[in-house]
Amino acid sequence: MLDKGILTKITQGLETFRPSEKKVAHFIIDNSKEAVGLSIMELAEKSGTSEATIVRFCRTLGLKGYQDFKLAISLDISSVNNKRKIIHEKISEDDTAEEIFEKISIGSIKAIEDTKKVLSADSLEKAIEAVNNAEKVYLFSAGASSVVALDAQYKLMRINIPAIMYFDNHIQLTASVHLTKNDVAIGISNSGRTKDVVDALKVAKDKGATTICITQYGQSPILQYSDIILFTAHVENNFRSGAMASRIAQLNVIDSLFIGVACKRYDEVISHLENTREAVKNKQY
Repeated sequence: MLDKGILTKITQGLETFRPSEKKVAHFIIDNSKEAVGLSIMELAEKSGTSEATIVRFCRTLGLKGYQDFKLAISLDISSVNNKRKIIHEKISEDDTAEEIFEKISIGSIKAIEDTKKVLSADSLEKAIEAVNNAEKVYLFSAGASSVVALDAQYKLMRINIPAIMYFDNHIQLTASVHLTKNDVAIGISNSGRTKDVVDALKVAKDKGATTICITQYGQSPILQYSDIILFTAHVENNFRSGAMASRIAQLNVIDSLFIGVACKRYDEVISHLENTREAVKNKQY
């Protein structure tokens, strides 16, 4: 089944493509309707590249060949034309509270919508299966992604899946040494280039653990040490609202992973949730 989000993938991965592939990407972004009708030779000529570059670019995007590439663009154009465009405007210093809320909300919506286009359902299913079968789950993160990792730990703990998360990156690296083939390590890094997270995931992989990364779409070092890749979308903006939107996308993936595991052990999970709810019942007025 062809992915209908190919134009989103091209835009999301633009900065990580090889220089020659960037030329193709820029031409497609600016001339997507024209590109559908071009032969591989014509596209190579118009983008100032070669047929070999076009073929390699198709493979970078996870497509089998040029015909699949053209069909995917055609499907994406049709989808975009039938949807209201969401514009993620930049926040200005004189924006009202209402305008700020509107722009932040639109950014979050766009992050989730674009993540739906770059996240592989097959990869998500593999991640769910891995976590469901794991003896322990270790979460590696830094900075803003640590909030997402902590949320994952809390959720997994509530359904009795041992999940370990440390804020100290040196402790994360130390803990990764003790992982086994029965464990799962999840590295969360929006850029995919956070050295502490990548290093911990590398050690976990060397120890035989199943490694999963949650990172923005495109090429980055973390992919090299990840058995399962869960891509999120990257939203550009100012005032770090892009970082806020990427956090929303990461949390959405974590929620999907959590619910997927919960569905696989439904009766057991219901019991665990009732027990944890009962444990804190007297803590409410």
